[in-house]
Amino acid sequence: MGHALDSFMRVTDRLRFWFGPATRGDIDAPVVHKHDDFETASEEDLGHFVVETDDQGHHYGVRKESA
Repeated sequence: MGHALDSFMRVTDRLRFWFGPATRGDIDAPVVHKHDDFETASEEDLGHFVVETDDQGHHYGVRKESA
């Protein structure tokens, strides 16, 4: 093996010693997304906007008209 590869393998061995092996869970399992307070507040703020697209494909956030 080349010097660069040997150096890389030494570094990854040290990292594995400190952090443990990579976790290999079920790749077919759905990702669980947990909402926190900040994310909920952001979604409420962004709920006042609608995304519009012009003829050239540019996207714009436009405030919804208040009813």
